[in-house]
Amino acid sequence: MTEVKFIGRGGHGAVVAAQILAKAFFLRGFYPQCYSLFGGERRGAPVKSFLRVDSEKILLKCEIKRADHLIVMAKDLILEEPIMNHVKQGGIVLINSDEPLELKENVNLAYVDAQKIASECGLGNIINTAMLGAYARINQDLPMEFLEKAVREYVPAKVEENLAALRRAYNETRSP
Repeated sequence: MTEVKFIGRGGHGAVVAAQILAKAFFLRGFYPQCYSLFGGERRGAPVKSFLRVDSEKILLKCEIKRADHLIVMAKDLILEEPIMNHVKQGGIVLINSDEPLELKENVNLAYVDAQKIASECGLGNIINTAMLGAYARINQDLPMEFLEKAVREYVPAKVEENLAALRRAYNETRSP
């Protein structure tokens, strides 16, 4: 089983990103389980979204404390507490950042400027599809074709803009 944790702020699309990723894994033939935690529904408030994926039905029903993969949609959130509170040692960490961060933890780090990509693709502050494109780049278990199909099925507006952000982020993702 692979556990993925999204941390971000309201308005970035963390909840929808987890749902799109769940749909993409489902289309590939996996069993996904997706849920979110957040306080007051307002833009800028911290948001956590979770996804479990397995080749068998998932019976576990609890919050993911330390995930295999961590997707950080607002880098200031990981500066507030140690990253190892969110991800397993040796896990994958993808950060929305315009520059590489130096982390002392033992993780596989990648970054993408999802904010710039989303803005230039006409999506404003909604960075979820850009982050998912970057995630596909670092997690070879999910080919882009499944994410593209999930975006087409799940996203109600600006489909082509979201697909452009997905593809561009896939190509612009970096590892220090």
